[in-house]
Amino acid sequence: MTDVQAPPQTVIAAPAVAAPAGRRRWIADWRPEDEGFWQQTGRRVAWRNLAFSIFVENLGFSIWSLWSIVVVSLPAAGFTFDPGSLFLLVAIPPFVGSILRIPYTLAVPKFGGRNWTIASGLLLLIPTGLLAYAVTDPSTPYWVFMIAAAFAGFGGGNFSSSMANISFFFPERRKGFALGLNAAGGNIGVAFAQLFVPLVLAVGVLGAAQADKLYLQNAGLLWIPLIIASAVCAWFFMDNLTVANASLRSQLVVAGSKQTWVMAVIYIGTFGSFIGYSAAFPLLIKTQFPTAAVAGITGVKLAFLGALVGSLSRPVGGWLADRLGGARVTVWVFAGTGAGVLGVLAALNAKSFPLFLASFVVLFFMTGLGNGSTYRMIPAIWRSQALAGVDATDTDAVEAATRKARTEGAAVLGFVGAIGALGGAFFPVAFKLAGVGAVSIAFYGFLAFYTLCAGLTWWFYLRRTFLVARVPSLAAAGV
Repeated sequence: MTDVQAPPQTVIAAPAVAAPAGRRRWIADWRPEDEGFWQQTGRRVAWRNLAFSIFVENLGFSIWSLWSIVVVSLPAAGFTFDPGSLFLLVAIPPFVGSILRIPYTLAVPKFGGRNWTIASGLLLLIPTGLLAYAVTDPSTPYWVFMIAAAFAGFGGGNFSSSMANISFFFPERRKGFALGLNAAGGNIGVAFAQLFVPLVLAVGVLGAAQADKLYLQNAGLLWIPLIIASAVCAWFFMDNLTVANASLRSQLVVAGSKQTWVMAVIYIGTFGSFIGYSAAFPLLIKTQFPTAAVAGITGVKLAFLGALVGSLSRPVGGWLADRLGGARVTVWVFAGTGAGVLGVLAALNAKSFPLFLASFVVLFFMTGLGNGSTYRMIPAIWRSQALAGVDATDTDAVEAATRKARTEGAAVLGFVGAIGALGGAFFPVAFKLAGVGAVSIAFYGFLAFYTLCAGLTWWFYLRRTFLVARVPSLAAAGV
């Protein structure tokens, strides 16, 4: 199939919308598709909001993934939970976070992107405080840990609200890279948590140490000053957009679209894999290669490499999708994840930790690419569908269709992000069900799922007969 170049963007001079009376830092006139407006005003404002959105989102991911590294140290600190219970603990935050992503997305048009960024950032004080409390006493019951892990899901909700908010700031031609960068800045919070938390667990600052001279409460206390700083920065340096205002009904309508559900399944294969592997990777290393080390560094302390690689590759996926088409990149991503799974299976069979680590790095790299490419597909799909059949010379019709596409596209980002994040719970639960001695069974299931995702991507977004007969403008939009 030959590539079809995207048509020139229609420049739309959207009318100014009055800012809500009595509200500060609301921008009424926002026209990112207008090149003159973008160069003179829009670009500076958009990048400023992106920078501070990344700050809060990064902390959200850090808190969301805290339990992935804390559970590894619980046995040494005197807690007597079995491996199955530990896998369940790391599955709870992704599950709760996935549910919260829908209301978090809907909150952006309701309260304003800046306002919700402040509120959602301050909410992170709850899970950090609960974690610090739960780990101070080895007699703390398991149900308290489950509640603390559930509140860590607040960090997962931040992602969807941030992505929905930032999608309004950037023009269509720059969304792939901007959304990829925003997501990467958040995703890398997983790597930060897995890298820095082990370093502070042996530092006595507040409270008594648990067994083996561990200060597990530091895993929560570490983030509190940063959370407060991020909320202060959002208050002073971010903005709300009146063009992002939308009714609940206009957003929820996307749940009835077949394309929403197709993209949700595909996103489980990309982001669900990323956050699921991130949650389970340290514990997998601990259970499968308990004495492994590379260059004197224990295996668990190398777990951050996976999330780091996956985070850095995400904007590359968006950049590639801008140029090659999101669907083409995504199909190759699933081929790469399949290869990574085969490498993991070979490593488990050979009991080779270096091959296991290398194969997981490949998995993280490919899922990062896929996160960027799939999120680039969504705005393009909704723009294409909105403009299908619209007379390009009718400025009012094009403007209305584009505004509808931006609103619904932002809602889809949140909805798909919520469903995709369920993978973060699915992957650790699959390892729990398979059992410590038979995790290979779970990987065979993942391999079959990636094959399904590749097929869905090809069937709906690359198959020429479908594009011509059903959604003729998708190919032209670079999907």
